[in-house]
Amino acid sequence: MKRMTLRELLNRTESKYTMGQILRWLWRAWRGNQLQAVLNAMLGLFGVAVSLTQVWAVKHAIDVAAHTLGDTLPSFVAFFADSSPAVLDAWRSLPWAVAFMGFLILCNFAISISAIWVRNILGIRAQNRMQQRMLDRILRSEWHGRDRLHSGDVINRLEKDVNNIIGFLTETIPSTVSTLGLFLGAFFYLFSMDRTLPLIIVAMLPVFIFVSKYYMRHMRSLTRQVRDSDSRVQSVLQETVQNRMLIKTLESDSVMVDKLENTQSELRHNVVKRTVFSVFSNLILNFGFALGYLVAFLWSATRLYHHTLTFGGMTAFLQLVGKIEGPARSLTRLVPAFVSVFTAAERLMELEEDPLEEQGEPIEVSAPCGVRMDHVSYAYDNDPVLRDLSFDFAPGTCTAVLGETGAGKTTLVRLILALLSPQQGRMLLYNNKETLVITPRMRCNFVYVPQGNTLLSGTIRDNLRLGRFSATDEEMEEALHKACADFVMELPDGLDTLCSESGGGLSEGQAQRIAIARALLRNRAVMLFDEATSALDPETERQLLRNILSSRDHTVIFITHRPAVVDYCDQTLHIDKL
Repeated sequence: MKRMTLRELLNRTESKYTMGQILRWLWRAWRGNQLQAVLNAMLGLFGVAVSLTQVWAVKHAIDVAAHTLGDTLPSFVAFFADSSPAVLDAWRSLPWAVAFMGFLILCNFAISISAIWVRNILGIRAQNRMQQRMLDRILRSEWHGRDRLHSGDVINRLEKDVNNIIGFLTETIPSTVSTLGLFLGAFFYLFSMDRTLPLIIVAMLPVFIFVSKYYMRHMRSLTRQVRDSDSRVQSVLQETVQNRMLIKTLESDSVMVDKLENTQSELRHNVVKRTVFSVFSNLILNFGFALGYLVAFLWSATRLYHHTLTFGGMTAFLQLVGKIEGPARSLTRLVPAFVSVFTAAERLMELEEDPLEEQGEPIEVSAPCGVRMDHVSYAYDNDPVLRDLSFDFAPGTCTAVLGETGAGKTTLVRLILALLSPQQGRMLLYNNKETLVITPRMRCNFVYVPQGNTLLSGTIRDNLRLGRFSATDEEMEEALHKACADFVMELPDGLDTLCSESGGGLSEGQAQRIAIARALLRNRAVMLFDEATSALDPETERQLLRNILSSRDHTVIFITHRPAVVDYCDQTLHIDKL
């Protein structure tokens, strides 16, 4: 059988990315978290020094108690003993030996507390920073009309995979540094006491490395299956909670619970497969470590029997063997951690696959301005929606866009807002001085009210400030009045009235009017309303239209089926379904 290299294992055909690509991505992720990583590494190395000193301190205390302490003094003791006989007395004093052990225990406490502080305080900051960076990257990326991933899957990645990455970069890698330090320190300490035993123990490591290569190959595939199944479970949960009213009215409670059970069953199956493989692998490794410890015990016991090793020396022997095998055991646990972080990195890298939109300072065109479509065509996956469409939304005009469902009205809005780019033709923004091709940087010229309930959880004030963060209460009240939403000021808490998710606590009509007020606060040259009055009664709708169209300083585009809206418009654009 051909032996596989580590590179071959990490570059399996199932992975989209090469090992080099993943490592470069992890390096970029690490650069913003060096402080926590360095602090953890320093604490780990300090802990190694204290741990090895404890081995010596225990050996020394036992030898003092057993009166087997040799006459030869260590160099540092001899140096101080020449000038102070009290040092020699302390060296042979059991209370002082135990007191030194107590001091080392306090040092361990201090290291442990410091590590907890670094992990909890700096760790949550690192996780927050990475989530912010990933969310910012998602929001600034191009959108192609249809999301590749379910929102529940995306949230799962932003939570669990980000936490996995940060834990690996700021804790696992620094702890590996201290683990290697402990391994080398214990090895050379043991080597100074016996030149044969440490070589026998270390000779077993290549076997573990060889086994870990094959372990990694299979474990990476199993881990990816578990993470993907976990994302599907979260997606079902999220959709069910978000649409629980619909599910209740359709009497589909049991259907959704059964769907969750099926998805969870798949997750459990994948977890069982990974667990069985992990338990079997760990059993083999632990058997090897146990065998190594028995060999060390037999070796030191034989030397003790032949009086070539003191009882304190045997104790030190066994402690040092444990401190060699412990790091070796930790290094084997690094393999699944390495597999897990590679899987997490792949899943987060997939969120960054969409290219960024055009970045830079916003390009504002002085009002009044209009939008012109010049032979525009667009298709989703070779399914044409708009074909060779030309139209002029002249400055200061009001246009009703009509058409049956699926004709491309919403696609038209997305093209105007530069959320999509025409596959043929051009979208132009113009005034009496200039004509520019619409890009994402020109989105500052538009205000958009989508169809449906688009309020976020929080207060009404919070929702309105999304339109203009610096808006005063007076400006908010004026916008609410213009949007026929005076009812807000009659609520007990007024602008500070809390809304739950999707504007819960308000009717659809109330939520629509607050969303329109939010758009009016933004106050941009071109205003787009996508079925924004669908939940309003006729009289309120007419009053709202009169308020919006009272001045002709905006270019207004209505996507609508409502006859009342058409009556207030200067022109209509009818889009036929292809």
